[in-house]
Amino acid sequence: MTSTLSRAIAHYPNRFDPGAVSGLPEHIQETIHRRERVLGPGYTLIYKEPVEFVSGHGAHLVDRDGNDYLDAYNNVPCVGHAHPHVAEAVARQMTAVNTNTRYVQEALVAYAERLLATFPDELSKLSIACSGSEANDLAMRVARFHTGGEGIIVTRWAYHGITREVASFSPTLGAGSPLGPNVRLIDAPDPRLVAPGSTLDEHMRQQVRGAIDDLERHGYRLAALITDCAYSSDGIFTDPPGYMQAVVEEVHAAGGVYIADEVQSGFARLGDSMWGFSRHGVLPDIVTMGKPMGNGLPISGVVFRPEVCEEFGRNVRYFNTFGGSSIPVAAGAAVLDVIEKENVQQRVLENGNALRAGLREITKDSPYVAEVRGAGLFVGVEIVKDRETLEPDRALAEDVINDMRDRRILINGTGTSANTLKIRPPLAFDSADVTRFLETFAEVAKIRL
Repeated sequence: MTSTLSRAIAHYPNRFDPGAVSGLPEHIQETIHRRERVLGPGYTLIYKEPVEFVSGHGAHLVDRDGNDYLDAYNNVPCVGHAHPHVAEAVARQMTAVNTNTRYVQEALVAYAERLLATFPDELSKLSIACSGSEANDLAMRVARFHTGGEGIIVTRWAYHGITREVASFSPTLGAGSPLGPNVRLIDAPDPRLVAPGSTLDEHMRQQVRGAIDDLERHGYRLAALITDCAYSSDGIFTDPPGYMQAVVEEVHAAGGVYIADEVQSGFARLGDSMWGFSRHGVLPDIVTMGKPMGNGLPISGVVFRPEVCEEFGRNVRYFNTFGGSSIPVAAGAAVLDVIEKENVQQRVLENGNALRAGLREITKDSPYVAEVRGAGLFVGVEIVKDRETLEPDRALAEDVINDMRDRRILINGTGTSANTLKIRPPLAFDSADVTRFLETFAEVAKIRL
């Protein structure tokens, strides 16, 4: 098989080159050939040597030969792979009934009440969909209806989903997926971009103000600023907290709304709060959630301030056959059970602190590591050719990623140059997992960093 790498996936972090299939184990080769014959366009595998899993538990995945891999990458199984409480709740509901939101469901109402109780009182209305893309699509529809504007502001390498609408403001999808003429890009909150004598607050305010001015110059009133609260695709920027207040002030002054995309940063992922926006002391107008909400079942959510969605609800019909149906809601409720009963937020805080401290100790003298950053169990390690110039080194980052995979630990890359190691495990990641990760990373760092 010759290489079929395309422009569409050229920037995708750590992607598998189909031209290298002949070097893989025979059963993997066969499955990849079959995959090529029957799957549609756009699919890609990761790692130089792709891996197949047959089971999982906690933060671990097991391949067909019984090898245990430490999963430090997948956030979708939020409370852990095959969590027994979630599995039991889903199985029980599947043997009972699966109805949609056109029928009275006490369980749906109870779930909405529990989920909304984790938000500030002002955020008190929930709509349920199936994916993060759908959630962000609905959020933007409501924002446009509420504001009368069309302009959208996102960060330079943001990813918010794959519907036609949401892809138009997801620059990380690349040149083959053009941005809308109503979309403007701003810097992610990287403190290194701040001019001497200024502050991150002021830098971000100026970025947003400039984007609003340019939108207005081209005839677009602002509808919304939407940010991923961990800036996951931009390279993971979680600190310092507090700068968002200035940003939200500018957005509101221009008549727009602020949408907090919590698909990757929510559900206690960042450790010191349930939601990423809370770390900054701001109140979004709309909050979106996705993948981790049902521990892998297709459920997503949009939470609104009621005054933002009220008029939309009176004038536009919104119904989603599977959004809010009984089985995904059972999964969502079970996830909340686990977060509460297992004190997940505290576990994330403690193990995340230990993980980052260990990574900083291992890399403190490396000329190839610019920064270890993040919060909770969302960590970025920026790999560069030189600490002084900060020139990205994607090739070295991918060597580290694949060396870790060869030692049965899964991570990936992120950032505009795909040179930041993305460490984002299930929240079942415990102290033993931290120790295993750091010991293995130290081995790789000794060779590569």
